[in-house]
Amino acid sequence: MRTHHRARRWAAGVALAVVGGLALSPSALAAPSSVDTGRHDPSPAPSVLPTGGLSVTGETSPVHDPALIVADDGTWYVFSTGLVNRENGGTIQIWSSDDDGVTWSSDGTVWDEIPAWIDEHFADGALPDNLWAPEVYEHDGTYYLYYSASRFGTNTSVTALATNTTLDPSDPDYEWVDQGPVITSPQEIENGKTFNAIDAGIVEGADGTPYMAIGSYWYGIFLVELEWPSGKLADGALADATHIVDRFVPGNPVEAPYIVERDGYYYAFVSFDACCRGLDSTYKIAVGRADSVTGPYLDQDGRDLFGGGGTVLLESHGAMVGPGGQSVFDDVLAFHYYDASNAEIPGFPTLGLHRLDWTQDGWPVVDTTAEAPTVVTPPQDASVRQAGPTVRFEVEVAGAPAPVVTWERSMDGGRTWRPAGAAERAHDGTATLSLHRSQASPGVQVRAQVSNAHGSVTSEPAKVTLPRPARAGS
Repeated sequence: MRTHHRARRWAAGVALAVVGGLALSPSALAAPSSVDTGRHDPSPAPSVLPTGGLSVTGETSPVHDPALIVADDGTWYVFSTGLVNRENGGTIQIWSSDDDGVTWSSDGTVWDEIPAWIDEHFADGALPDNLWAPEVYEHDGTYYLYYSASRFGTNTSVTALATNTTLDPSDPDYEWVDQGPVITSPQEIENGKTFNAIDAGIVEGADGTPYMAIGSYWYGIFLVELEWPSGKLADGALADATHIVDRFVPGNPVEAPYIVERDGYYYAFVSFDACCRGLDSTYKIAVGRADSVTGPYLDQDGRDLFGGGGTVLLESHGAMVGPGGQSVFDDVLAFHYYDASNAEIPGFPTLGLHRLDWTQDGWPVVDTTAEAPTVVTPPQDASVRQAGPTVRFEVEVAGAPAPVVTWERSMDGGRTWRPAGAAERAHDGTATLSLHRSQASPGVQVRAQVSNAHGSVTSEPAKVTLPRPARAGS
């Protein structure tokens, strides 16, 4: 994961939420969030989404260190740190969404077990519990998956590489082929400094040269040159590394570097302070930018990130505690946070998404307005009409960020409820459900589950009724 002292504190919560070998959130344990589990038509690119928080539903926990990428067919994928104690093999987890990142499901893990060479690498002491902090980068038709393994509490670490030609598990060519180690620690880097070889983030310079941002605590974050098509270190990469982030405070709590280019600037997103302490976490996301991929990276006040600078972009707010471990794809910031609204497992590590807005002078901004969702106007009873194929219900909701509405249907007077239609983000404050006549016999009830990162609420049910009989003489 994206730290040299990743927590075991959430391991007990993970164990509580493992059913049939899949790690599920408490909401996912209650019921699936969608009727159709197959692939949908390609979704719009993330750039068409409104700015601000993007509420999610489905299987969104336990997610640590999410690496977000959107495939050409519109499918969203998140790769995240493996489960501790080698649960499910302890390898990198994969999650996917076919509806612009609204509804998420587990696609399992990259491999069934940790590669044997990693255990051989750590054979002189404690073995890694799991694989950490993935990064996925596409170049010339190949997907490069970087992942880390580390001896807990040390900088005895390795970042390795696997490659694939597709992200779609149903593709017959789908296979993550392990390419072995890329960079290890402890060893010297840039003028004899020490570093921790975890938390890779890949970026290309203006001339197409690939670089890896790497590091956690110790001397902070370094930029090392890679080469294509191997995806591994270029000759002399360690000696020629650029030291781009160092807080110069005790412990140097900075990690999870992720660099993206936008409009001629390179933006370095990093995580400050303490991860992995559940609701006591102080993690936050900071940013600086540079004219060149090698820096220097300055914050909005002109302070160098090499020397204590860094504009805080996202920190704890509402029920979102300790956001960090971030990646960015097409202006969508993906991160994990510890969920204070989860009554069953307080502080469960959960996927967060936020579409960045940008100031006129080119700085990313986020909207941290935190309002628990409410039902403003519940759905109303609707009649089965003799003409027309559907029965339509609407709910008006509020909350910030815009909540997700998931409809449910009951055919036994409200004793049991099942999903009814796809989930949607209520960006305009309303959500609708259209039931086909075959699903809308008189007496059927519907209700709306309304949720965002700061809470959830269920509407009062509405029911399908018979049409009113025609009045005599009408």
